[in-house]
Amino acid sequence: MNFRRRQSRDNLKVNLTPLIDTVFLLLIFFMMTTTFNKESQLNIDLPEAKGESPTTPQMELIRIIVDEQGKYAINDMDHRLINSQLDTLKQALKKAAGNKENPPLVISADENAPHYAVLKAMEAIRDLGFARLSFEAQQRPDQE
Repeated sequence: MNFRRRQSRDNLKVNLTPLIDTVFLLLIFFMMTTTFNKESQLNIDLPEAKGESPTTPQMELIRIIVDEQGKYAINDMDHRLINSQLDTLKQALKKAAGNKENPPLVISADENAPHYAVLKAMEAIRDLGFARLSFEAQQRPDQE
């Protein structure tokens, strides 16, 4: 008797689609079930400001004051803005800048001011094209 194989070895094919599907399912499973510990986050110690105030006369600068409720004032607390909207802050900065193209700006924020309020002030400064920005800090007495 002559037994012949119905398939030749050349026609054997391995279907990789189920294997790829399984690998992707495992990948998605492990991505969804992995927990991230807070210990892996960066620990940042912010520096304290020490130094002397400059004795040279400065150009007239625009001070943006942010209180602890996140409300804004320009140059002094008597010039509070009517609301904390970005457009209102931009208009007040344009008015304070007048015809100066790139005036020096100082953000003076309360230590309890919301972070988003300071970022909103920086966004208004960026949108107006001003580039000379600094932050004001109160000098702490030396601890001995």
